[in-house]
Amino acid sequence: MFGAFRFTNPLSGGLLWKTPWRLSRFQKTRQRRRLRAVDSVVATLDAALAKQGQTLTALETWKETMPTEAEMLPKDKYTIFDRKEKRYRKGIHKLPKWTRVSQRLNPPGY
Repeated sequence: MFGAFRFTNPLSGGLLWKTPWRLSRFQKTRQRRRLRAVDSVVATLDAALAKQGQTLTALETWKETMPTEAEMLPKDKYTIFDRKEKRYRKGIHKLPKWTRVSQRLNPPGY
């Protein structure tokens, strides 16, 4: 094909849009560090509010429902539930904005 939309090598299947099917060990380390950072923010807020004798309902529900990084299984740290996938799991790095979205809960049994 000629013109502005001609078929080029990078568009024909190079590494341009490909994402690896699993996380590297460095991505896993950064993911664990992000989870721990969120846990430390929750702990700091809880300690500061407890010092003042106050509570937040959102903070209390977070602490009740969300597991900490140490309590999470590796399966839940690095993969998420996706009903369209073959085995109902996909790597967390396939999720858009996966470094900014807290994804800790998955349906029970998956």
